[in-house]
Amino acid sequence: MRQIVLDTETTGLEPSAGHRIIEIGCVELVERKLTGNTFHHYINPQRIVDDGAIEVHGITNEFLEDKPYFADIYDDFLKFVQGAELIIHNAPFDVGFLNHEIALLEKSSGRSLKKLEDYCTILDTLKMARDMHPGQKNTLDALCKRYYIDNSNRELHGALLDSEILADVYLAMTGGQTRLTLSDSDEVGHEETIQRLAADREPLKILRATEEELISHDSYLDMIEKKSGGEVIWRTI
Repeated sequence: MRQIVLDTETTGLEPSAGHRIIEIGCVELVERKLTGNTFHHYINPQRIVDDGAIEVHGITNEFLEDKPYFADIYDDFLKFVQGAELIIHNAPFDVGFLNHEIALLEKSSGRSLKKLEDYCTILDTLKMARDMHPGQKNTLDALCKRYYIDNSNRELHGALLDSEILADVYLAMTGGQTRLTLSDSDEVGHEETIQRLAADREPLKILRATEEELISHDSYLDMIEKKSGGEVIWRTI
């Protein structure tokens, strides 16, 4: 199974208001393993980036001046994602912007192009998180905290970095136990794994109670015995 974790950064919030994509970042998963294959481009949006958007992602108009247009990277992008399942946090936002870019490219080039969902299936991790954790915050940062994912490098939003973080979050969200029992072959493999881990691990350090701690413990058991009016179970073990 091939999956692509995808994120975008934009000039603003609404493609209907003329806002455009300025960054696309994707990482590839095959059989739930990161392959190291990525797709990442900054894009000249042919318009000004809103000040509010710059505060979120830090990508300035000056930085984007010499970057390629969406038309220049579209074919490579489609080749990378086609046939995969796209994993996106708040998918309607990113898919809406991508389809807007595709529609603009179709109009300007005269090419017959399809919407993104005609090439890929789409999984929205925000919807998944809301179903799994109703009534809780389900931002990417909140999910990182919930699933113990390190996002300390995420001072600003960035499409490739956010995709890498989302990949870890998605794997943590969907990585639970799938079976309650083990087959005979599984039990053999499980035993071998335990033996290997035990061999690799440092011997456990044994901390024994001091004489003072033993006297204190015995005194505490005397108090329990007196209050309960019966035998203290810890003295029979």
